[in-house]
Amino acid sequence: MSVQIVECPRDAMQGFHRLITTDEKIEYLNILSKVGFSMLDCGSFVSPKAVPQLADTHEVLSQIDPITNGTELLVIVANERGAEQAADINKVDYMGFPFSISEVFQKRNTNQGLKEALIRLKNIQKIANDANKKLLVYLSMGFGNPYNEAWSVEIALKWCKVLSDNGINTINLSDTIGVANKNSINDMFKQCLLNLPHISFGAHLHTKMDNYLENISSAFDAGCNRFDSAIKGFGGCPFANDSMIGNLPTELLLDYLNHHKIDNSIDKIQFDLAYQKASVLFV
Repeated sequence: MSVQIVECPRDAMQGFHRLITTDEKIEYLNILSKVGFSMLDCGSFVSPKAVPQLADTHEVLSQIDPITNGTELLVIVANERGAEQAADINKVDYMGFPFSISEVFQKRNTNQGLKEALIRLKNIQKIANDANKKLLVYLSMGFGNPYNEAWSVEIALKWCKVLSDNGINTINLSDTIGVANKNSINDMFKQCLLNLPHISFGAHLHTKMDNYLENISSAFDAGCNRFDSAIKGFGGCPFANDSMIGNLPTELLLDYLNHHKIDNSIDKIQFDLAYQKASVLFV
């Protein structure tokens, strides 16, 4: 089975302590675009007050080089206005919408409850379809939450079915706060792939360094073939809690795939250049 890798510079940057300049973002994205990732999560059309680091997404996208190697571009949208902005940019292939199965987090993240979020998602889906864009939904807090709200594989699967019934066919099971373990990851992917085989499921795992390897292995063994990651593991959600858990480090994901001789499309030389740039950028 071949694995797709989605690099997430947007997630790495959004909560970073230093304001990264527009020119730095353009240079970094142009380097990443040559690595061979299946997709770049490269920007966000949300309130600049909420995420000031990404207020220049439109300018960044207008200036990055055209991509010719099949890598697709994804941007995050949280409402219809953001979706309309994304729809106007030809370079954008995917819109990503964060849909939390935690009522508390949905309100913290997008200022709306779950019922309102479903209505908004339908509106965004129409905007995406009309603009010939694809839509990816993140099942945020997909492995548990810090708010003492009920969670189980059955609850998460129920919401995946709701999304499927609403016409969504690409979903990322997202461990927003790093609480997933090898058992919950394996169970989630097995149940989702068994019950919703028409859905393309990916893994967006915020991980701790003591369990990243078993989390990757559990997802892959359960049938997951798309992983979100970020070079050097930077990132995390600034709306989740006071302590952000970073992303799955791309270099460690690649180590796992290469060790197990699992096909991927990454150009090692270009990845090394991107890694060197990240080492300078994220300081």
